[in-house]
Amino acid sequence: MAALGSISEIDRELARRRVDASTGEPIQRTSVMTHVAWVPTQWVEAAEDVLTGLADRHPSRTIVLVPDPDAEDGLEADAEVTSYPTGQGRKVCVDTIRVRLSGSRAEVPASVVQPLLLPDLPVFLRWRGLPPFGERPFEELVDVVDRLIVDSTEWPDLPAPYAQLAAIFDRVVVSDIAWARTSRWRPQLASLWPGIEDVRTIQVTGTEAQANLLAGWLRSRLGHDVALEHEPSDRLAGVKVDGEPAPFPPGDRPDPADLLSDELDRVTRDRVYEEAVRAAAA
Repeated sequence: MAALGSISEIDRELARRRVDASTGEPIQRTSVMTHVAWVPTQWVEAAEDVLTGLADRHPSRTIVLVPDPDAEDGLEADAEVTSYPTGQGRKVCVDTIRVRLSGSRAEVPASVVQPLLLPDLPVFLRWRGLPPFGERPFEELVDVVDRLIVDSTEWPDLPAPYAQLAAIFDRVVVSDIAWARTSRWRPQLASLWPGIEDVRTIQVTGTEAQANLLAGWLRSRLGHDVALEHEPSDRLAGVKVDGEPAPFPPGDRPDPADLLSDELDRVTRDRVYEEAVRAAAA
């Protein structure tokens, strides 16, 4: 497949592919959003795995941006259309556009994204890795999307970056997949009320993000400081409050596609999450 080097070439390729080869008729596009993903090279494989699990649940135009700032200036893209049967011989299709932004093009991603947005539909931005808060690529995209989805599990040096994240809460609605991974534990801990009213220490066996967010959540809910003791694990395996193990919550651990799918269903600010982030950063 020949690489596409401009927005007009991308549009023409999508139109060409949106035709049923057997009938010559256009296939109906059914999109509920534009999903933009900023995916540095080291995250490409993981991102593709998640996208594969999303397409039939959230029909969208997906724009995958792969920055390559050290390469020679240029834009190289490919576009594909995937069709799904909807019964009675009908099909719907979704678009996936992958764009490598090389050299200076990686500094101005909005110039590529804006012409490809579907009109009158919400725009979600999934940012892989730690966002470069204050830098042009991130700031440009935040200004053209309705919702930012991050996973602070992917971030180094926590909890310091939470302060920078909190600074953009009034600019864009933010979701954090690391927060979603604590969703079974928060009601379980809340069910211990009023026994945890005066808790002073929370011990979390899990990722650094999960530990900091649970500690921040407790601080913000209880209104006083709660010390954090963290035992590293790649999953949230246990919580103790003042040395007493909390009962393990029911339910299964969701997979990455399910977590992102759930966040794509949300459209309003999560004030409890925002307060937890601020308390985690304090």
